[in-house]
Amino acid sequence: MASIRREVVLNATIDTVWDALRDLGALHTRLVPGFVLDTRMEGDDARIVTFANGMVVRELILDVSEEQRRVAWAAVDTPMTHYNASFQLFDKGQGRTKGVWIADLLPHDAAPDIAAMIEQGLAAMKKKFG
Repeated sequence: MASIRREVVLNATIDTVWDALRDLGALHTRLVPGFVLDTRMEGDDARIVTFANGMVVRELILDVSEEQRRVAWAAVDTPMTHYNASFQLFDKGQGRTKGVWIADLLPHDAAPDIAAMIEQGLAAMKKKFG
């Protein structure tokens, strides 16, 4: 299984970033505008995400942890046989927040494309929060 880990430091408080991250249906406006064009919730445990590259993915929400400031999800009905990911926040002090995005996926050869998408998502976050 391929595993991808990327980090970003944002110039915003952890409370500000967490408020956007946990707003599951507002990726396109509050967390990663430009990278995600639309997010539509299906009940409380799934969302349909439309990416700027045209990809549309159904994501099952696995966990939203207030204590850990972490959201975990799994992409389903994709060409990949497995995809789960999480994004967790850490307070860096002085109004800065570190975000850690971890994704595990199969097949292995999808990893370069997914890593590139993750990096685009982090760049959109950096643009949003500085």
